[in-house]
Amino acid sequence: MSAASTPPSEPARKAAVIGAGAWGTTFARLLAQAGTPTTIWARRPEIVSEINAGTNTRYLPGIRLPDTVTATTDLREAVDGAGIVVVVVPSQSARGVLTPLRGALDDDAIVVSLMKGVESGSGLRMSQVIAEALDLPASRIAVISGPNLADEIAAGQPTATVVAAPQEETAARVAALCATSTFRPYTNTDVLGVELCGAVKNVIALAVGITAGRGFGDNSKATIITRGLVEITRLGLALGATPETFAGLAGMGDLVATCSSPLSRNQTFGRRLGEGMSVDEAAAASRGVAEGAKSARAVLDLATAHGVDMPITAGVVAVVEGAATVEEINDALLSRPRKAEGVNAAPLP
Repeated sequence: MSAASTPPSEPARKAAVIGAGAWGTTFARLLAQAGTPTTIWARRPEIVSEINAGTNTRYLPGIRLPDTVTATTDLREAVDGAGIVVVVVPSQSARGVLTPLRGALDDDAIVVSLMKGVESGSGLRMSQVIAEALDLPASRIAVISGPNLADEIAAGQPTATVVAAPQEETAARVAALCATSTFRPYTNTDVLGVELCGAVKNVIALAVGITAGRGFGDNSKATIITRGLVEITRLGLALGATPETFAGLAGMGDLVATCSSPLSRNQTFGRRLGEGMSVDEAAAASRGVAEGAKSARAVLDLATAHGVDMPITAGVVAVVEGAATVEEINDALLSRPRKAEGVNAAPLP
């Protein structure tokens, strides 16, 4: 991983952000602050009207948007003329949203995924869904992942992130467009590893939230986080990811932020389950989608298909699907055979 170098400056060509939630609005604001006029696509006219008036109080209360951030309900209007198209919609909705845009993007436009999930049924990562839906080569797709809680970034708190693309030049181009005095992008070519970290950490955050909701303390949460990182690494290595990715911003960095912060939708969703809410009740109480609940089954199926053991993920799936209670999952995890610590450790004799 390397700190993003700034390529030669480009004209102030517009950007498009597909999705008007907290992270989509925050990223549009970053792009505008870095000098790129940005159009957000939103489904609801009332959200569009408010963004055009300079705020998005439903998802980003208390934050003023630059005048160069605008919005529209017309998807093709949003992407027309854009040099970078950022996609930040719920992972299970991505294909349906993007397919109507096939052939509509500029020939040199780069598509950037801010989504963190695995598509149900296909088991595809979000960059792969984008490639299929838009009929684009992987060389025109980048992904961004890291400890990037939207509310903190919008408030101007410093953080870093990872921009991953098959070619370093593509990653550097995207990084240059979103770098600000408080938002530092690094580049990486391990797209697979970065995406898996982003998807699976949401599932682990649900488990940490469940632990917190049951009243357990930091020892329990730290155990889930560290063993969760083992699960993420185990799956990534089985699929061919680069080992260093899991110790970096997209791996450990994002995992710690998502599992520790009350701003995390996934951690909060899990905590509500641990406190006794049903899945439906926890979803109704959430501001936005908890991607871990939506992608947990797809992640587990992917692991099973590659012979990878992921007991924490399996426990989350059982709770989300109603096959087990949180108490039963806790007992099952603690009663597993003892083993040496490590990614590929075998049970002790």
